[in-house]
Amino acid sequence: QVQLVESGGGLVQAGGSLRLSCAASGSIFRIRTMGWYRQAPGKKRELVAIIASGGSTNYADSVKGRFTISRDNAKNTVYLQMNVLKPEDTAVYYCNADTAIVGLEYWGQGTQVTVSS
Repeated sequence: QVQLVESGGGLVQAGGSLRLSCAASGSIFRIRTMGWYRQAPGKKRELVAIIASGGSTNYADSVKGRFTISRDNAKNTVYLQMNVLKPEDTAVYYCNADTAIVGLEYWGQGTQVTVSS
């Protein structure tokens, strides 16, 4: 079992920044790739960024150049630095952890990010 706890969300003005954190605990040896997803009201959940255990990353086109995902394996924590925030970034952001076991992944409860114009 893996538990994921997100933090760092809040209300910011457009152009501002936030840093999200996701701390993993439990059977962390299972974790391989970690990522951030988001879901806005009335919209589907979408991938924001992912990072492999070795550090390689991928980003959604909408956040490239603005968001940075990073990982501290020693602390079992993944971060999402969000800069130049836009109102369309408003969503609940969820942390995800994938494992080497087929079909086994974990989700955090989410943290709200609201960007005002």
